[in-house]
Amino acid sequence: MVEPGLQDPVRGDAAPAALVALIERFDPEVIDVPSGSARIRLEVRGEREWDAVISSQAVDLRPAEGSDYDAELSADAATWRRIAEDVRGGMSAFRRGSLRVRRNLHLGVGFLAATSGIVDPGRLQFASVDTRVGRLSTLAAGRGSPVICLHGLGATKASFLPSIAALAGDWRVIAVDLPGFGESDKPLGAAYDAPYFAGAVTALLDELGIERARLIGNSMGGRVAIEVGLLYPERVEGMALLSPALAWLRDRRWRWLLRAPLPMLGLIQPAPRVITEPIVRSLVPGGRDGWSAAGVDEFLRCYLTPRGRVAFYESARNVYLDEPHGERGLWTRLAQMSPPALFVWGRHDQLVPIGFRKHVERVLPAARHLELDCAHVPQLEAPEETHRAIQQFFAAG
Repeated sequence: MVEPGLQDPVRGDAAPAALVALIERFDPEVIDVPSGSARIRLEVRGEREWDAVISSQAVDLRPAEGSDYDAELSADAATWRRIAEDVRGGMSAFRRGSLRVRRNLHLGVGFLAATSGIVDPGRLQFASVDTRVGRLSTLAAGRGSPVICLHGLGATKASFLPSIAALAGDWRVIAVDLPGFGESDKPLGAAYDAPYFAGAVTALLDELGIERARLIGNSMGGRVAIEVGLLYPERVEGMALLSPALAWLRDRRWRWLLRAPLPMLGLIQPAPRVITEPIVRSLVPGGRDGWSAAGVDEFLRCYLTPRGRVAFYESARNVYLDEPHGERGLWTRLAQMSPPALFVWGRHDQLVPIGFRKHVERVLPAARHLELDCAHVPQLEAPEETHRAIQQFFAAG
């Protein structure tokens, strides 16, 4: 709600008409607010800031107060006006970079979706799904056959926002926060390995009433998609694997150390933001601006919590310790994978070098491959080529 003629009691200036228009078309069914309330900071660059305060499925627009807010949306006045005039303008402005969303993409993008005014059943929607492995947070759009998107280590479902925009015209695209990440539950004692995550994917499919789906996985999410294809091939129509994490074929020098229960130390590890954030941003190229900066926000949002650290460390350890050979070895089992697969490789990927392609070709001769001039996250770094290839591959059946 917006009080008629709402003004800042100190400065006396009225709330911008564009922000008022957004608040008036707020749809609580579209946004998921895990804690039940949230404060979204709305900045009109060069002018001032306002807060959209969400509580009890309602929203109020108020003059900005303090620095304790959950998400921040920032744009100039002209961009806000365009967003208010075009119901799809918020997400378009975000993808172009003229609207910045920081701190919490789940809430920030959720606010854009909730104020878009779109009522089509295929509109962008956030939800929490209760499954047998706990609560899983999803972001979905589109209508048609289902496509499930699985993010990488330290990332969240928000890393697939470009994929949802590109593919939702043909499929029902559902991006999920895997257990331990984003807004999903972070159980202590969970295995956080590929079979565990694969079970979580099938739990989501069961709860949503989906018999079979196509999968898109990036990095660790690609490894999870492979595991779903190996353990539950009857649930998979096909999969697009974007720089998938694969078991190392060379010796792992720290293997002996990582077999110890070190991840549980995340419960007691000091991780003050003032120290952790500058280190992480310095390690990530472009970590202070654009998509990379928003991605760091998402990582820190989980990592700065004890349960989030445990999940991250355990998941990272399992990626590193993934066995290549033997009865349970990935490369031994990969030859038996039956769902059709498209592998997308980045020529500049330092985490999953393109040299893995020849090994995949040897054990999976029927798989298709695409090399792109990008690094480790093709859906963000080379979105047009990546999504064109995925569309063609999925459409071919």
